[in-house]
Amino acid sequence: MTRPHHREIPLPANERVRIVEQRVLADDWFVLKKNTFDYRHSNGRWQRLQRETYDRGDGAALLLFNRARGTVVLTRQFRFPAYANGLADGMLVEVCAGLLDNEAPEVAIRREVQEETGFAVRMPRKVFEAFMSPGSVTERLHFFVAEYEAGDRVNQGGGDASEGEDIEVIELPLERALAMIGRGEIQDGKTIMLLQHAALVGLERL
Repeated sequence: MTRPHHREIPLPANERVRIVEQRVLADDWFVLKKNTFDYRHSNGRWQRLQRETYDRGDGAALLLFNRARGTVVLTRQFRFPAYANGLADGMLVEVCAGLLDNEAPEVAIRREVQEETGFAVRMPRKVFEAFMSPGSVTERLHFFVAEYEAGDRVNQGGGDASEGEDIEVIELPLERALAMIGRGEIQDGKTIMLLQHAALVGLERL
């Protein structure tokens, strides 16, 4: 994952929002701002509010699945924020994901999947979008699914070592992955969303 190139995105016109001030608190890897604005409530009353926004860019996530075998490909890697919040070993099981870094979502996720898992994505299909933590984080995530075959694996994956990535690739039945959610062995939000989507739709129609 490379450092994202930040760009100012004009705020959409909104008759219920008046921006008063935006102050940058931090601009190192990502951008943290303190925003002061006036908001008009549904009863017509205006109120001045302050909110912090953390801009890390938008991202994409993809679930690799094999319809005939009923399997999915996930990853396991160390996540320091999870470790800092009490996850004993800091290891999270996840779908492949990454920041767009000014690329189209489909282009970015193809790159990330091959880098992390070694699989060349043939036909990614977008299934939905979601704001992952809208109380403070601006990120919009684009969710994809793609079918894989054993022959699609072109290298061993593992991530970008220069960025500190040390990623384990896991292939397992979808049913086992769903059971891992219930046991607390999968705690990553984007992964739970894609696995539940696969369970809801069914691999035969995914």
